[in-house]
Amino acid sequence: MTAFDFIRTGKRTIELELDAVRNLLSHLDERFTRACELMLGCRGRVIVTGMGKSGHIGNKIAATLASTGTPSFFVHPGEASHGDLGMITGDDVVVALSNSGETAEVVTILPLIKRMKAPLISITAKPESTLSRAADVSLHIPVDREACPLGLAPTSSTTAQLVLGDALAIALLEARGFSAEDFAFSHPGGALGRRLLLLVDDIMHTGAEIPQVDQDTSIRDALLEVTRKRLGMTAVTDSEGTLVGIFTDGDLRRTLDQEIDLKQTPIREVMTAECTTVRGGILAAEALQVMQSRKINALIVTDAAQRPVGALNMHDLLKAGVI
Repeated sequence: MTAFDFIRTGKRTIELELDAVRNLLSHLDERFTRACELMLGCRGRVIVTGMGKSGHIGNKIAATLASTGTPSFFVHPGEASHGDLGMITGDDVVVALSNSGETAEVVTILPLIKRMKAPLISITAKPESTLSRAADVSLHIPVDREACPLGLAPTSSTTAQLVLGDALAIALLEARGFSAEDFAFSHPGGALGRRLLLLVDDIMHTGAEIPQVDQDTSIRDALLEVTRKRLGMTAVTDSEGTLVGIFTDGDLRRTLDQEIDLKQTPIREVMTAECTTVRGGILAAEALQVMQSRKINALIVTDAAQRPVGALNMHDLLKAGVI
């Protein structure tokens, strides 16, 4: 094979796309503010449309908006001319992407969008194009040269479209005061959602599943409780059910190093009295942080009276997808 400098070509492509993004900075003006205000005040949905590669970018922009607090979805302009235009109402705001601003499928539906009085925001590289002139707010992508050496494949232009879409989405996110918890509600099935929404109450063992013995229980019987409940520990309580300590696998190893009668010695003599606990209602991710910082593998969850109401270990967090 003839040697080819792939790295040189890759770097040139990245540089050209970086230039396209840098040029956006000087083009963010009052039109960007107006576009954000229209989207923020939208009573319906933000409808994103675009054809070809601009359509792919539009799909991603709509998804980003929807997941960051701005209800949004993508409508294919070709399908819009065959019935899908019914998805758009006068309460919506339409964001149309077209590098040339003359994409036939997009231009065809412009009169209908205007007729239903839905505000129109355009994103195009041609400020004098049909799409730009029809828009209530025209956002300009200042791309003079694609990264494609043939000047044909949308590369720099689509990168700039995507970055501008992210800028709109994040500006709206901050204006709404959209929080991490709000974000998690849009992503309940992902790892982030589990970390931000899942409580210890959702995964802890409760009731008869809590390993628990009285402080006067023998070490032998306490070990049986540890084995039965399979959490690697047992809570130790007094006669009123108040937590006074914990007995773990680590305590057992230390106990075996001593000459202690396992059948006669009460668990209170070998337990860890100053044990780490958490209250119910905290995030499972917070419980994980406690366990990692204290270098422990299990936790007891207590109520306000310091009575055990739950128990969990690292395996429970792993199974729940928190780790």
